[in-house]
Order: sequence, then C-alpha cells, then structure tokens
Amino acid sequence: DNLKPWELIELRLLAAAGAGFVIALYNPISKARPWQLGRAFECLTAILPGTTPVVFGRAAGRPDERIEVFLLADADAEKADMATCIIIGSPETRIIKRGEKPALVYTPRSAAGPRR
Repeated sequence: DNLKPWELIELRLLAAAGAGFVIALYNPISKARPWQLGRAFECLTAILPGTTPVVFGRAAGRPDERIEVFLLADADAEKADMATCIIIGSPETRIIKRGEKPALVYTPRSAAGPRR
C-alpha cells in the first residue's frame, strides 16, 4: 500500500475473491508493511472457504527456491517476505496429491455451474 491506500487494496481483494478470481500477491510484506498480508488473509476468509489453497513461492527460479502449499485457514503471513509470491486460489482451486511427489495446485479453466 505504498502507492495506493489500504482501503482500496482491501476493496479490490474482496472484489476479486467474490468474482472467483485466483489472486497473486507480489512483494507481499516488508518492514514498512508488516501487517497488511495478515489482514488480507483475514479479509479473504470472509469470502473464501478456509480450504482454499494458498501457495507461497519464495525465491522462484533461484537455488534457494521454496514452494509451500497451505489452506487459507492455515496461511501464516509470517512465512512470507519480499522474495515471496503468494497465489490464493479460487473456490474452484484444488490440491492434487501425488504420493511422494510434490502436490499440484490446479484451478479449472471452465466456470462452475451449467454450461451454455
């Protein structure tokens, strides 16, 4: 919220979640912005199920890359830093377990409900 007021960011988060979009948050937390990510998770739990997948991707493409998948109800803002990209699924997003391999997170392209 360095360039936009927090109220606008919160409104947009709620609108995106309410519309069923997957949401990506880049540079989600810093020393200057320590509380906003936790508040974002609180806001989103008012609209999205606690079982919504949330991916924390830290240092993607670098030797110290770390990808972790949580449920929204368990997402902890303190696990993020400026090198983290957070992807919050839609109500349609699923975690696909693959035995010993890392789980996949998948959101179908088609909309839920009857087709036209």
